[in-house]
Amino acid sequence: MGRRQFLTALAGLSALAATPSMLGECSFTPRKGRLKQAVCGGVFSGLKLDIEGMCRETAKLGLYGIDLVGPSAFPTLKQHGLIPTMVPGGSGIQWGINDKKNHAAIEVKLREAIEAAAAAGAPNVIVLAGDRKGLTDEEGLDNSAQFLSKVKGLAEEKGVTLCMELLNSKVDHRGYMCDHTSWGVKLCKAVNSPRVKLLYDIYHMQIMEGDIIRTIRDNIQYIGHFHTAGNPGRHEFDETQEMNYGPICRAIADTGYQGYLSHEYSPTRDPLGTLEKMVKICEV
Repeated sequence: MGRRQFLTALAGLSALAATPSMLGECSFTPRKGRLKQAVCGGVFSGLKLDIEGMCRETAKLGLYGIDLVGPSAFPTLKQHGLIPTMVPGGSGIQWGINDKKNHAAIEVKLREAIEAAAAAGAPNVIVLAGDRKGLTDEEGLDNSAQFLSKVKGLAEEKGVTLCMELLNSKVDHRGYMCDHTSWGVKLCKAVNSPRVKLLYDIYHMQIMEGDIIRTIRDNIQYIGHFHTAGNPGRHEFDETQEMNYGPICRAIADTGYQGYLSHEYSPTRDPLGTLEKMVKICEV
């Protein structure tokens, strides 16, 4: 299942609310370094691994979990001592919380996701803003803040962080509203909850803004999760790419960040060998 398919893989999510916590079920040796690393399913592309295989390889590397997996994968993660580091929340890239017409349907799914995440020991639930579709950024921000203010109480009660994802609207997701850190930070300030933060995708923000390290340092209190990938191409980040992830990761760790950094790139060569190299680069 692909990365974006996971965002809609919500059938039966409410049933997971009764699942025991996944934390501490199995032991594994965590990776060295100050950052807790995880992966998205796309890093295994080309290997034709099922969820069991992905969990096995993730655990071997000492990573903490897998992002954006559907409910059916949770028991398998648990068996390997992993957690779902980012749970789908019912919104979509084009169909999000910036439009009031979507609020009722998304709220039901998001509340289910928060309950399930809390029961599973998952720290985060993803939220998507949606496309502009004629809305001004100010209207979309106000609508989004109203929506998140309605559900933040449950997130605070359950200890789950709602992470609004920052995406680029220049190359991959034309029209997406939450495409600049400043918009996302304004949203977080408007909602004013320790459980409403940003999913800072480094690849996407390099395209839209650049100045990655300074932006992270200035806004770390509003960032709840990171995604990695190289630019251009959204592939592995090596000497052919324009970003140097070693210094970026050191800057993140130096802030005292305690969340997760999850790899979300599409490999162009041996996926497992590539993942090992990417993890080592971020092992600061």
